[in-house]
Amino acid sequence: METKFSIILVSVENFENALQISRVLIHEKLAACCSIVQNATSIFEWNGKFTERNESIIIVKTTTEHIAELFIRIKELHPDSVPEIISIPIEDGLPEYLKWVEESTRNN
Repeated sequence: METKFSIILVSVENFENALQISRVLIHEKLAACCSIVQNATSIFEWNGKFTERNESIIIVKTTTEHIAELFIRIKELHPDSVPEIISIPIEDGLPEYLKWVEESTRNN
């Protein structure tokens, strides 16, 4: 089943980067809402190096039609060379909320 709405998860090394990315996505109407969760710890291996870092996670609510443009825009704004950007389809939600998401991401 194809869905009309999606959540995009983005990890960012610091809160200031998360704020900057979120503000741009809202201003450009690529997202209806960006929620930032601070103080997440990520543990991973990158380029052969074991890494632990404190990160902020951006939870982006948007319409599926904006995903490709969101990926491009986030990659332009993100400080990592290969940022974590993951899309999760929204299968169901409060109809009034989803209507708001759609209206908030519509270019006038």
